[in-house]
Amino acid sequence: MFWVKRWVKDFFALSHSQANGFIVLVPLLAIIIFSEPVWHWYLSRQSIDFSNDWAKLDSLILLWDHQTEKNTRENTRPGTTENSPHHLFSFDPNSATIEELQTLGFSLPLATRIGRYRQKGGKFRVKGDLLKIYGVDSAFYKQLYMFIDLPEKVIFEKREHQRKYPYEKERERKLFAKFDLNKADTLQLMKINGIGGKRSLRIIKFRDALGGFISPEQLKEVYGLDSAVVNRLIKSSFIAADFEPDKININTSDENTLATHPYLTKAVARAIVAYRFQHGEFLGLDDLRKIHALDDESIQKIAPYLTVGD
Repeated sequence: MFWVKRWVKDFFALSHSQANGFIVLVPLLAIIIFSEPVWHWYLSRQSIDFSNDWAKLDSLILLWDHQTEKNTRENTRPGTTENSPHHLFSFDPNSATIEELQTLGFSLPLATRIGRYRQKGGKFRVKGDLLKIYGVDSAFYKQLYMFIDLPEKVIFEKREHQRKYPYEKERERKLFAKFDLNKADTLQLMKINGIGGKRSLRIIKFRDALGGFISPEQLKEVYGLDSAVVNRLIKSSFIAADFEPDKININTSDENTLATHPYLTKAVARAIVAYRFQHGEFLGLDDLRKIHALDDESIQKIAPYLTVGD
């Protein structure tokens, strides 16, 4: 150590105290310079524990199986077996009797539900209206499709001796009017063919987690929505031009808050908090490019939902 100090004094022409300070300062600078890459290297090799997520997934699968079994029991007709013979024939759901519906394959509770719907003034205008009855699944509907004695879509014929009353025009306007995707409730979403109670709740839950939809293409990220349903939903809705999504402040939010967003993983949320701890507050969203866990595509995707100020 003495010869190092002596060499420093001679080479840089420093005093004794200056040489001591130089010897202490150089290691400190090395630690400061190399601490960030070492920290990122350490974070990149941390394993993520998915045990809690797998446990939740197993619970959801068990809940789904239980609900499926319950629906199967509900749709099984009392006094008959699953092997009971069914006979398909042309029928009008507006006039078919309970017995005829059962012959077609409807369960007794489902056939009774259709009868009550008609008694309350409900009317089936097109084939797809049958899917509005709770309990009619898409697979069973496809089997009946060719035998439903109804048009595929409503055809409005203009005749001189026919005229529509104001309430009929208003009903048609509401039927075909587009709705705001970021304000729609479950009832509006369920008007779309192929969206039931579970799917409508799933859409709203994903929308709330995001902070609002900024593009119709984000509907493709909702679990369980096929392309046909997504296209129908896009055609029936809109996103307001002045809509501003809810934003998360990356200078004040903790790791758990950041990780609740669908576009941020736990590891990325941890890296954001670590960067803020080392370098201070983010001056702008461009500072996210300094975080190795985020690439340009991920930053472009999450940026509309983040802010650095109030």
